[in-house]
Amino acid sequence: MATTTQKLVVEVIDARNLVPKDGHGASSPYVVIDYYGQRKRTRTVTRDINPTWNEVLQFNVEKPSDVFNDMLELDVYHDKNHGPTSRKNLLGRIKLSSEQFVKKGEEALIYYPLEKKYLLSWVQGEIGLKIYYADEVAPPPPVATPPVEETKAEEVKAEPPSDSAAAPVSSDQQPATAEVKPNDSPASSVVGDPAPAPSEPPAEGEKAKEAAPAGEENGAADGEKPAEGADQVDPEADSQSAQPDHPDDDIVLEPTSANWAPTPPPEIMASTSGSIPEIKVARTTSAPPPITRPATPTNYASSVGPPDHTPIEQSSFDLVEKMHYVFVKVVKAGSLPTNGNPVVKIAISGCRVTSKPARKAMYFEWDQTFAFARDAPETSSFLEVSVWADAGGANFLGGVCFDATEIPLRDPPDSPLAPQWYRLEGGGAHRGDLMLATWIGTQADEAFPDSWKSDTAGNPINSRAKIYLSPKLWYLRASVLEAQDILPLTALKEGSFQIKVQMGFQVQKTKVSVSRNGNPSWNEDLMFVAAEPFGDHLIFYLEYRQSKGPVTLGVVGISLTAIERRVDDRKVISRWFNLEDPKNEKKGYKGRVHLSLCFDGGYHVMDEAAHVCSDYRPTARQLWKPAVGTLELGIIGCKNLLPMKTINSKGSTDAYTVAKYGSKWVRTRTVSDSLDPKWNEQYTWKVYDPCTVLTIGVFDSWGALDIDGRIEATRPDSRMGKVRIRISTLETGKVYKNTYPLVMLGNCGVQKMGELEVAVRFVRAAPTLDFLHVYSQPLLPLMHHIKPLGMAQQEMLRSTTVKLLAAHLSRSEPPLRSDVVRYMLDADSHTFSMRKVRANWSRIVNVLSGLIDIVRWIENTRAWKNPTATILVHALLVMLVWFPDLIVPTLAFYVFVIGVWNYRFRSRDKLPHFCPKISLADTVDRDELDEEFDTMPSTQSPEIIRVRYDKLRAVGARVQNILGDFATQGERVQALVTWRDPRATGIFVGLCFVVAFLLYLVSPKMVAMAFGFYYFRHPLFRDRMPSPAMNFFRRLPALSDRIM
Repeated sequence: MATTTQKLVVEVIDARNLVPKDGHGASSPYVVIDYYGQRKRTRTVTRDINPTWNEVLQFNVEKPSDVFNDMLELDVYHDKNHGPTSRKNLLGRIKLSSEQFVKKGEEALIYYPLEKKYLLSWVQGEIGLKIYYADEVAPPPPVATPPVEETKAEEVKAEPPSDSAAAPVSSDQQPATAEVKPNDSPASSVVGDPAPAPSEPPAEGEKAKEAAPAGEENGAADGEKPAEGADQVDPEADSQSAQPDHPDDDIVLEPTSANWAPTPPPEIMASTSGSIPEIKVARTTSAPPPITRPATPTNYASSVGPPDHTPIEQSSFDLVEKMHYVFVKVVKAGSLPTNGNPVVKIAISGCRVTSKPARKAMYFEWDQTFAFARDAPETSSFLEVSVWADAGGANFLGGVCFDATEIPLRDPPDSPLAPQWYRLEGGGAHRGDLMLATWIGTQADEAFPDSWKSDTAGNPINSRAKIYLSPKLWYLRASVLEAQDILPLTALKEGSFQIKVQMGFQVQKTKVSVSRNGNPSWNEDLMFVAAEPFGDHLIFYLEYRQSKGPVTLGVVGISLTAIERRVDDRKVISRWFNLEDPKNEKKGYKGRVHLSLCFDGGYHVMDEAAHVCSDYRPTARQLWKPAVGTLELGIIGCKNLLPMKTINSKGSTDAYTVAKYGSKWVRTRTVSDSLDPKWNEQYTWKVYDPCTVLTIGVFDSWGALDIDGRIEATRPDSRMGKVRIRISTLETGKVYKNTYPLVMLGNCGVQKMGELEVAVRFVRAAPTLDFLHVYSQPLLPLMHHIKPLGMAQQEMLRSTTVKLLAAHLSRSEPPLRSDVVRYMLDADSHTFSMRKVRANWSRIVNVLSGLIDIVRWIENTRAWKNPTATILVHALLVMLVWFPDLIVPTLAFYVFVIGVWNYRFRSRDKLPHFCPKISLADTVDRDELDEEFDTMPSTQSPEIIRVRYDKLRAVGARVQNILGDFATQGERVQALVTWRDPRATGIFVGLCFVVAFLLYLVSPKMVAMAFGFYYFRHPLFRDRMPSPAMNFFRRLPALSDRIM
């Protein structure tokens, strides 16, 4: 059978602007690539600083090793055989991590700048590569064919064992497996063996002897396939086929079915001895004994020793609290006196649950796990497990009772507890057997996610915590250039044409082009958002604009999978596409359109607002930088939640939490009917940029009512508030465990919905210098600066992205509903709000308050309100005037002192959160809230709309006056030299000439010191009237008198 091996393919395309090294202004470069101990090189291109190789190098993808790292190293050398040099000269090198490589089909040509190997090396230029993973099917090694006579003789000899090995084994003749029923003889029962497991592992030979019967049984059950293959293989041919055909190649072929050998005893020991002692230990020291009832004989398992009550080890959930659960895993039952589908009923601490009906096979099978919340591990209670003939509880078939104090404790990395058989009691003369396992664990148990949970009301969909991944999003750039041969319009003198482009629900149109010869041109770029996997088509419609409406002349559809991908701003080759008749199913030529299509992988597809973005990486994985750290989030629980709905005349809340960072979404399980829910779930993200934001939202689920078939289950989930945490505000390695208020702003004002308790920790993984270097890098990828997108275009694309994400995540199970996604992404945050206008104005005033304080301090210094400070300012003025080189160092030192002084008063409170005071949510008017949360278009009465419009006009008049004042001051500055007022301009120009003449004669230091002393003169020598310079400036003309 052929095997598939993974290869790393490196296509070395070309290089540009290399350093000349041959002494004649050129170089003879070649490329050497090292990957996992494999070294390969390209040919040498002689005397060319812009060489082209177009060579493909393949490397085996090995498993992670301590010797070789996962870096690909590429070196460009100058060949010493060409030129006067006697040694090879390094022209540059690059190092790439394997995390940047993509699978085949996603590769793109990328030009990497060459880096220096040493500090004083002279390196320049860049090299173009395509790197991707590809699967290669390796042909099986040829098997040598023996002579005909020998082959026939071997077949005759091999007939008896092959027939016996290939004979099918019936189910009645199959040997007993590891599962032993309690009604078997005690000698063959593993449970009945009182001998404990040996304290020391047996010798290797003894383990092989013990494991041999089990291995033979497995071989018989599988039809002796390995033995049959081993009998039919010639040893000489096998030894020859094991040798590789190319000894110099690095490829190592995996063994095929033709050269399988019998498994050595140590491997059999490793595969079987790990299971048999585990069953013995589980059944002799860890399984809880059922409580023996006086009316029945002693149970067969009552001789089992008491469980080992060891303290639970600390789990990996170190940011959250441990929640203890009683786990009951019901596997199957046998010897039940019923032909229906029995059910299992479990009762503990007042909580009762019924399993699903059993599947009828050789046994009655359930294979279902239940988790019952347990507040205190030492609470005394009884666990009752009973089997009934049907869900109505009409026929009791028997049960088992356990003392909860005898249930063993288990916490990973402990191995799972093996289920075992228990004899059912109280079901009459005919007793059945039930296989189950019960233990006390935490939410870190691997059985917890898929188990039935008592705190989720048994809802199978919302009881599981889920992780969602956003689809890979691309910007699709469609450049519509021109069209030709528009046949129906040859007789027309002039026509207006337009291209409409549609991809799914996205529709865009070009501008209207007027053409007289039927060859319109547009030269316009249209941007779309596409999500992998690509299923839609990009459809272009050529429309002819008429007074009655547009008429479609031709259409062409292009599959998204055929569109080229790029990661930089290189030019994409344009193509001509034939237009077809939209009314006729048969293909007919209706002209052609010139298009340039590509996926731009160098952009980051914005799904969040820029100031609260959680990821800035580009779409193309090849451009990703290594992660700088890890973010760990522990969602502990909520307190004092408000009841969001009424069920059976009782307030209820079914809360769950959603957290979003980057492309990873997490959703906790839904805790039903609790105002103080506890989740205690922990999640981890990789951090690529510390200046990002983690968003956590709390919602009330209506999906919990889906089990009753109610209509309310389709209602959107209610929002209860969210929390934002900026990663850059977290110290490395410190755990922040805080309680945040959940605040919602609605039509009725601010309302506190409860409190959310979370624990956050950021662990830095990159070196300190690399981590600090991130702060000097641009937030957005390079393409946003080379070909920037407009603000309106970005908002349009972001709105489209939110719709795509909402549609994708709503198709998951359980679905992440559209209203939840829109709330987490702040899709409605850009609506007009008078409250936000006033809040932003307050922020501007707060920012300018520092500048206002400086101006006020200067005025107080001029007024000599503090004579000591004014004298010191004069001394500082003299020092800075005579030693101007001290100005910049003095300012820098002053800022340093301010920063150190403010460090003493830094905020030591919990992480910043939504502030109703800054948002002006506490003082907002009710009418403004109605306007903020009104739909678009408005549904209010005309009278309310008129009041809002009048208020908006008043605000607009104020903004209009402020803008007019700014324009007036700027026009007065321009009037100084434009001679609009000849006398004013003459005075200003004359003064400038006098000042220039004086500064040529007098030292500028003397003039500056004189001006400083004059400015800070005592109020006794100062006039209260405005200065002549201010009076002169205010008299200059502006264009305000010409505004109508």
